[in-house]
Amino acid sequence: MPLLSLTSPPVDAVMLEARAASFGTRSIKNEAKLAAIDLAIRCIDLTTLEGRDSPGRVRSLCAKAAFPAPGAPRVAAVCVYPNLVAVAKDALRGTGVKVASVATAFPSGLSSLDVKLRDTEAALASGADEIDMVIDRGAFLAGDEARVYDEIVAVKNVCGDVHLKAILETGELGSYDATRRASDLALEAGADVIKTSTGKIGTSATLATALVMAEAIRDFARRTGERRGLKVAGGVRTTKAAIAYLVLLDESLGDPWLDPDLFRIGASALLDDLLLQREKLATGRYGSLDYVPRD
Repeated sequence: MPLLSLTSPPVDAVMLEARAASFGTRSIKNEAKLAAIDLAIRCIDLTTLEGRDSPGRVRSLCAKAAFPAPGAPRVAAVCVYPNLVAVAKDALRGTGVKVASVATAFPSGLSSLDVKLRDTEAALASGADEIDMVIDRGAFLAGDEARVYDEIVAVKNVCGDVHLKAILETGELGSYDATRRASDLALEAGADVIKTSTGKIGTSATLATALVMAEAIRDFARRTGERRGLKVAGGVRTTKAAIAYLVLLDESLGDPWLDPDLFRIGASALLDDLLLQREKLATGRYGSLDYVPRD
């Protein structure tokens, strides 16, 4: 396939950060807030990517994903390492909750293409419904865009119709301009979703970087007629933060993107806060984490 020839526009950092900050100031109350909370729950990729992950831990997480609380919707997906995909797939059978798997030498992305493809194939063979791949940030920062592009193309070819989320790890890219360029490259290479971060470094999702990525998705849709998705991950722990991202989506991309098919939040602790806030709206009282299912 030809290399990316599109020129990425420069990013005005001052205007970007000012606009991004405004998304967290919107006042949403009562029925609108409950609708936003339920949408945020439906957009969660409930995630466990720890060295201590075990079949029992994954099964517990899957139970929480499928039945978070009475009356609450199910999450979009559970995200695990490839060796635990089969466990999650079995635990979620019949629930409609998808199984996502990280692959391609997560979280560094530093391995040969052959290893990355085998990693992806293993996850798919175990039943993964979605693949979260990491781009080679070293190659990108060294100016080897062709390598990054070709690897995304190769992984997408293995995935076929299975949705591929390309993780940019924006905290390592160094600038908003680099984030915009990486977003454009990943979209042109065929990624179905572009994702902010692995959640494994100090700087994860921010409203400003998500806005840069959303604008790349908007411009791609205008240019091609194709809708691609956005996933924010790492550091999204509160209802207020989740709602700010929903406002960002609504005001930068529009209503079609307010859907789990086109927006995801990768999180582990966020669901607990959403459920507590949901209980507060329903009863007028804050509940306790003791009454929230734990993984």
